[in-house]
Amino acid sequence: MQPRDFSLYGAVDLGARQAAAQRRQQTAQSPSPPGGPDPSTPAGSGLVIDVTEETFNTDVVERSRTTPVIMDLWAEWCGPCKQLSPVLEKLAAEAGGQWILAKVDVDANPQLSAALQVQSIPMVVAVLGGQLADGFLGAMPEAQVRQWIGQVLAVAEKMGMQLSAADDADIAADGRLPGDVGGPPPPGIPPAYAEARAAMERGDLDGAAKAFEQELAANPADPVAKTGLAQVNLVRRVSSYDQAKARRDAAEHPGDVAAQARVADIDIAGGRIEEAFSRLLGVVRRTSGEERDQARAHLVSLFELLPPNDPQVRKARSALSALLF
Repeated sequence: MQPRDFSLYGAVDLGARQAAAQRRQQTAQSPSPPGGPDPSTPAGSGLVIDVTEETFNTDVVERSRTTPVIMDLWAEWCGPCKQLSPVLEKLAAEAGGQWILAKVDVDANPQLSAALQVQSIPMVVAVLGGQLADGFLGAMPEAQVRQWIGQVLAVAEKMGMQLSAADDADIAADGRLPGDVGGPPPPGIPPAYAEARAAMERGDLDGAAKAFEQELAANPADPVAKTGLAQVNLVRRVSSYDQAKARRDAAEHPGDVAAQARVADIDIAGGRIEEAFSRLLGVVRRTSGEERDQARAHLVSLFELLPPNDPQVRKARSALSALLF
């Protein structure tokens, strides 16, 4: 069987798959064997996971909203699968958390296999933002698999996903990364936070931005500084707009990316988050080339104003994923 490229977009409604999984889900995860997995192996590190019909929603759909998930559909009797799976596991270990490898035994999960329209294996697909993105069939050589994964990660970056690999020293005792929303607060408050707050209280937006930029130079993964800088930059932009004129320009020139971006800024600053995201998603849908990339980049910059797991951000990321393929 020769590998061939194909697109799976539209082949399966992951929303319907998610609802079905939720109805059947009795436990979030299958019981671990006695002694638990070997943490020295990729499968025991959390970088490679076994997925079932019951855990598909949690382990694939939800996880893909913040981290790319690559699904390896295989079976015990499949010879080419035994050639490809070790390659994928090796690359997942090398990536160190940039993406997650989700392994699905098609014989043990027939309903999931049917929903994914599996006709031959090995079959590999990427899931980004809750959407099936791209894939291939057959046991491709490592170099080609590596190249394909690079293309998947490039799209994930365009969606605004954070793909920096996690070093062991960056992982807290509870397994959270420094940038994870809901993680334990850092000991002490960085001086930059106090400097930024003082600057904002006196109306010095440039000073506040500088304080956050200095903190990010020292700690690039600092989520508070990232959000703070994004908010300060938004206030700086909106304060420079003639809001009435901005809305007139956007209404008169629907194809003007800059005009639409200004109104999106005004909307999100006023708490109309869904309207702002929908406006820019519409621009991405209607445009192409450089204009489309400008609209996408501005939308991704607005995502940084909210936590990555915010429901409205997750919904917009899924919509953006669908438009990019």
